[in-house]
Amino acid sequence: MELNTIKPAAGARKNAKRVGRGIGSGLGKTAGRGHKGQKSRAGGYHKVGFEGGQMPLQRRLPKRGFLATTIVKAAEVRSGDLAKVGAEAIDLEGLKKARLVPASAERAKIILAGKVEKAFKVSGVHASKGAKAAIEKAGGSVAAVEAIKQEGKLQPKAKPAAQPQK
Repeated sequence: MELNTIKPAAGARKNAKRVGRGIGSGLGKTAGRGHKGQKSRAGGYHKVGFEGGQMPLQRRLPKRGFLATTIVKAAEVRSGDLAKVGAEAIDLEGLKKARLVPASAERAKIILAGKVEKAFKVSGVHASKGAKAAIEKAGGSVAAVEAIKQEGKLQPKAKPAAQPQK
């Protein structure tokens, strides 16, 4: 085989349509554009989604929900995978070393999925109610995690102390 003998498989390439080349081609006269109208003329163009002045579909449909910008930096850990850490004390760094969360994760949460066989001391990592109960049932403990204050975001207002009734 030589480079000058290589050809595509039979039927793999079609000949291009030669429009506007006479009546015998089947695409003469109007060249497949039909009669009159914006699309028949040179420069006939409209924006994607344009519906002739009618309110376009993407504007008629309701807009719902949003995707949190911080979701990329958060990770989930299954409670059954905690044994892969190999240590009794579990924190975010330990989860990263065990490759249970990505290195870019700024926070993690343990969810109840799988059995907790061993007692673990969890600190610096959030845990769901079910996961916390499972860890404590196995003889471990889950330390409370303080909320991370993010700059530029509004913090919830502190609740005022209860006033004694007169």
